Amino acid sequence: METNSSLTSIAKTLRIEATALEKKAQHLDESLLKVIELLLATKGKLILTGVGKSGLIGAKMAATFASTGTPSLFLHPTEALHGDLGVVQKGDVVLAISYSGESPELNALLPHFKRFGLPLIAMSRSRTSTLGRHSDIFIDIAIDQEACPLGIAPTTSTTLTLALGDAIAVALMEARGFSKEDFASFHPGGALGKALFVTIDSLMQRDHLPMVRANATIKEAIIVMSGGRLGTLFIVDESQTLLGIVTDGDIRRALLESTFDLEERVYTIANKTPKTVHNTHMLAIEALQFIETHKIQLLAVVNDQHQLLGALHLHTLIEAGITHASQ
Repeated sequence: METNSSLTSIAKTLRIEATALEKKAQHLDESLLKVIELLLATKGKLILTGVGKSGLIGAKMAATFASTGTPSLFLHPTEALHGDLGVVQKGDVVLAISYSGESPELNALLPHFKRFGLPLIAMSRSRTSTLGRHSDIFIDIAIDQEACPLGIAPTTSTTLTLALGDAIAVALMEARGFSKEDFASFHPGGALGKALFVTIDSLMQRDHLPMVRANATIKEAIIVMSGGRLGTLFIVDESQTLLGIVTDGDIRRALLESTFDLEERVYTIANKTPKTVHNTHMLAIEALQFIETHKIQLLAVVNDQHQLLGALHLHTLIEAGITHASQ
């Protein structure tokens, strides 16, 4: 019974918040267009500020703006009054968030923003609030009801504020023609950054590759392969031209043959047309796709003369975070 009651409560909350978002989407005004125009034209940064839950939403919005091409930061009102106001410069734009519009800590900053001549965007429920009256652009975030059964805890109001921040950031991205490559440049350590910037040149193994000449015996090859720990052996000539590849699977299959002989030349069981790539600047994600398409574990990297440069193992790609989730 309690489970059903909890699910009913969750569904009710989602519907209340979804209704608020849909209502706002149907009643947009020109204030949002003014915000877009202002932020596209500004030469400075966007400073977001707010207290409590509004501050937490502002911090998330600042992170979203910063990662999508709008230089921004979050400024806590209390910290601003104790020295952090130094980050504010002429040419910046302020986006202040307070549902009531009467946050004492936030409103104490308003004269200082005006002193710098900064345009002030306000997000509040009331245009006649202190924050609303001081704003140059007012964004109405009034709602019919909070999802909180007591009508006290910010729930629907913070969801709407956050969604509007996302919507403004997306609109700015589209207006600037912000690309996937641009996004990745701000996230070089993330999955997308790895997919767009990490090449096989930075991941492939160059040193201590397990190599033998074509006249080496299978016994000699097994010893070299075991030391290489790649599960693969490269057969090369005196100029290191790749002649073939032998995997541990090739050796196991050879063992099943009645004519198997450890003194046989390893070249006789080699794959003489192995899959290779010539471009060390190939993206690692493309190398992963190549490996999976051809159902191999290791990729030989060669130059235009087919000389062996290095090897890229599937496990290396996975350990580096190169997966299909990067796409």
